[in-house]
Parts: sequence; C-alpha cells; structure tokens
Amino acid sequence: MRGILILGLLFFIGSLSAQTLAERLGYKKTDKLLIINNDDAGMCHAANTATIEGMENGFISSATIMMPCSWSNEIVKYAKENPDKGFGVHLTLTSEWKNYRWGTVAPRNEVPGLYDEQGYMWKGVMEVYKASNTEEALIEGRAQIRKALDAGVPVTHIDSHMGTYQYSPDYMYVYLQLAEEFNLPVRMPSQSTLDNMGAPPFRDICKEKGIIHPDYFIHEELQNYKTENLEEFWTEYIKNIQPGVTEIYIHAATEGDEIRAITGSAPKRIKELEFFTSDRFRQLIEKEGIIVISYHPLFELQRKK
Repeated sequence: MRGILILGLLFFIGSLSAQTLAERLGYKKTDKLLIINNDDAGMCHAANTATIEGMENGFISSATIMMPCSWSNEIVKYAKENPDKGFGVHLTLTSEWKNYRWGTVAPRNEVPGLYDEQGYMWKGVMEVYKASNTEEALIEGRAQIRKALDAGVPVTHIDSHMGTYQYSPDYMYVYLQLAEEFNLPVRMPSQSTLDNMGAPPFRDICKEKGIIHPDYFIHEELQNYKTENLEEFWTEYIKNIQPGVTEIYIHAATEGDEIRAITGSAPKRIKELEFFTSDRFRQLIEKEGIIVISYHPLFELQRKK
C-alpha cells in the first residue's frame, strides 16, 4: 500500500510539473496571456500620471517603480491605495539622463562604486560593471525592495532598469538571489534570447528555486521599434503572440514640459500612452483573443508554492 501511495504522489507531482504556466494560473494551455508593464514608474511625474491613466483607462496591467527617484513617493502612494494593481520594483543601478539625476537608496558609504564623479549613479551599464561589483548590486537591490515594502507597496515582482542586473551573468545571479530572498517573480529573457547571449541556463535555475517568470519576453524585436512605426510595430507583435504568458514593456508618459525636458525619447513615451489606452488597441486584443493580466497571478502562484 505504501508503495502505491508513493507512486501516486510521484505521478501527481509529475502531472503538475507537466502543466504549462498558463494552466498553473488557471487558464487553458492554448490561451494567450499578456502582461503590459510600464517601466520607469516613479522616475518623474509624467511617468506616474501615465501609469495611473494606463491602469485605470487603458491596458497597462503592471508597472515597476524606480525607488531611488524622488517622484517614487507619488506612485508609491497610489500603489498603497490600490493594492489590486500590479506594482513591482524596477531595480535601478544607473541614472542616464543629462540634467535629471539620482543616487542610491543604500547609504553611499556602503555602495561607493555605484557613484560617478558628479555624485550620481553612473549613466551606463558598462560603467557600472567597471566601477562597481555584485556585492554593491546586492546591497542596493535589497535596499530598493525593502524601501518599497516598508512604504506599504504590495510588491508583485522585480525587473531591471536598463537591464543592468541581467546583461552580466554575475549580476543575473544577484538578481535571482534577490528574487529568492524576497520570494518574488521576475522578468526573465525568453529562452531564445538567453541562447543568443550564450547565457547560463537561468530558466532552469529559476525552476529549481521556485521563481516564477513569464514564458516570453520581448527583446531582440525592439531593434526595429521607433516612434514613427509604434502602432504598426505593436500591432504586428500582438498578432504573433504565442499561447502562454508573454511580457512586453513600455515607458509611457503624459505630455508636458517635464518629460520633454528630461528625455529625447519623450515623443515615443507619449505616443505609447496614447496607443495603449486607445480603442484601436482594445479592438486589436479582442480580435486576437488576448487576455491581459498583471503579475498578481504569478505572485500568488509563487507564494502558494
């Protein structure tokens, strides 16, 4: 009898592991699930108002907050007051703009390598890799997640601003350490992207650690993405989404002097908000049978495990 019970248990576990992520989330294997994440929430007021507009009147389903930025306080308040929305932490090790800069959340003496000669975070990813190290990335990542949690944000996931935690295998291990430590789902490159980069088997590592992530993530396709072809680009991409869970990311912002003073990419950010809150986009996802979800179901699945 005991042997039969053990065999039954093994069969049950095996059947669970054979399920797709969509099935584990309660959907059909053939369903096409889409997470639309607005990166850079908290970076400025325009990013915050676009996040709120997109969540309440459009199809932005998740957003990640840049906790080192002073405008993070505004979106943190909204996230606390709207726990049904999906907010994560946009782990930030760079400060890329010319006239609008920020420093770390952790005390400067604990992460001195993350500061440039002007007293701000470095502008580029390679500068971070050259001047800092993974220990400082771990300290700063912890500080940013803890700041969000301590402020009352119901954090659902983490991702990486400018990909700093993901373009280096050493930093990716830190990224997964943070995900495991705080028991949070992560943004993860598609397997094809990891293969193209010659990266270690990070998806297998996530599986071993019980870290949940979407099946697919847009990356290489963005090489052809411009303000001029924005609507055509996303329309074509949405039409080709595969069954399973896909994450795409945008940097939506509301029109105004602020965002135009900060970045030359303002026109694209403004146009992203317009498109992802439009009836045209609504009709597109309805026609393609796309189900828009947030990171909440992934977070809940990970916590159940």
